[in-house]
Amino acid sequence: MRPFLFGIFSTLMSWWGLGLIAALDSTIIFSLPLAVDIAVIILTSRNHEMFWLYPLIATAGSLCGAAVTYYMGRRVGDAELGRFVSGGRLARVRKKLKSKGAVAIAVLDLVPPPFPFTAFIIVAGALKVSAYRFFFWLTITRLLRFGAESVLAYYYGGHIINWLKSDTFEYIAAFLVVVALVGTAIGVIQLIRSTRGARPKQRAA
Repeated sequence: MRPFLFGIFSTLMSWWGLGLIAALDSTIIFSLPLAVDIAVIILTSRNHEMFWLYPLIATAGSLCGAAVTYYMGRRVGDAELGRFVSGGRLARVRKKLKSKGAVAIAVLDLVPPPFPFTAFIIVAGALKVSAYRFFFWLTITRLLRFGAESVLAYYYGGHIINWLKSDTFEYIAAFLVVVALVGTAIGVIQLIRSTRGARPKQRAA
């Protein structure tokens, strides 16, 4: 089982895998904590010449996923956000969005997991925060985040490669795959439940 999970993890550690997990990580369904950051670091450590490209791929994929989440929020509207974000978290996110605005919220992307940034994206869409300002600053912050990781991996890649070959990393990789699969399954179940719960209301109306 462990070699199988490690195989999945290794397969995703490619330029297309980076773009894919970056996009999925910014959606409301999938849960991939630190996967994008780890992918950027590993890919840069393996291929120093492309250190400038991986942050761009990660940012592009992330913005695609964030756009889906943002416009999903616009579609469902403020009144229906409770189907996707828990009540307590929704109240906190809504308060921060209204008080700090798009720029400050985009900067929150620099906060590492388990910070619930995806919730901010869908609420920003529902509250119709300026898409231009939000995605402009989100692009800047994600380039800074992934770019810094790539630069560090460029200079310390040798140590990282040695660590990648260790049994410890194999266990960590397997663990991260399991966490991603479980988190994604929970997200899908919650989305299905929320969708089913909305249908009786629509029929009743």
